[in-house]
Amino acid sequence: MVRIIDVAKRANVSTATVSRVLSSPHTVREETMGRVLEAIKDLDYHPNILARQLRTLESKTVIVVVPDISNPFFSKVLRGIEYVAAANGYQVLLKDTTNDLELESGYVDLLRQKKADGMIFLTVMNSELVNIVENQYPVVLACEYIEGSSIPTVSIDNISAARKATEYLIQLGHRQIASISGPTTSVLGQDRLKGFYQALAQYDVTVDPVLIQEGDFTYESGFNVMNKLLALNQLPTGVFAANDEMALGAIKAIKSKHLRVPDDISVIGFDNIKFSTICEPELTTIAQPAFEIGNKAMDLLFKLMKNKKIIRSQYILEDKLIIRNSCVKKV
Repeated sequence: MVRIIDVAKRANVSTATVSRVLSSPHTVREETMGRVLEAIKDLDYHPNILARQLRTLESKTVIVVVPDISNPFFSKVLRGIEYVAAANGYQVLLKDTTNDLELESGYVDLLRQKKADGMIFLTVMNSELVNIVENQYPVVLACEYIEGSSIPTVSIDNISAARKATEYLIQLGHRQIASISGPTTSVLGQDRLKGFYQALAQYDVTVDPVLIQEGDFTYESGFNVMNKLLALNQLPTGVFAANDEMALGAIKAIKSKHLRVPDDISVIGFDNIKFSTICEPELTTIAQPAFEIGNKAMDLLFKLMKNKKIIRSQYILEDKLIIRNSCVKKV
């Protein structure tokens, strides 16, 4: 088996220099680093990661807990996380809770077992557990927040964004507006519904409570809830869905009843996932800076893991209304 001392001899450097090339290459002269990397390649040397972890008490791994990996929105957030992680020599371990509280608690135990140096949550179910862990380990929350918590968070203002989406429908002349919300047990579901109500109040629009229906952020729930709305005597002329997947499900349901989007019913979504530009018609939606959210979350976690000072604990990034073809002026 090739050892680090063999690489050092081949490159005519010390073993400490080889270690620096592997862990902190920016501290090594370019010419020296070239010799070491060439020796590593020639000898096919593979460093003993476990031994290095035992010496430094670092796993060089971070865990990202996702509520539903099938949701395409999270892929861009993950890219942002991995970009910063890789630049700092860390690997990302992805854990999908499938919205299961027990799984979330089990993944937190991985921190206690020293199998990771820090954790990023992309939404949280058990806020009490996370608040306890935050006092013991580096933890960051992305995409939402926990009321009254000091955990560093990165997100958009979901209330303001939902208000903006609903306001757009109102400005197009719609007054019979339905809402397909996310789960009202979740912060995102609550905040986006708040924004919807705020827009209605601002423009003195009264909506029948039967038009306010709860989904679960999945395509299937958007389809099923929209079918319930289509069974009403008076149909909505506009629909605000709290994410794009539910909006796409709603469009499918509308078309299945031989109605047209947007001529008969306008639909607006939230998240700006890739499918929003592929569907017909292309979906008007709220765009989140998903990559930047992941990027900033990992940057904050890295600072926590290195005991660096964080200037502020909450970062609100800017969202944007993307106008496409799924909404028209009410005639």
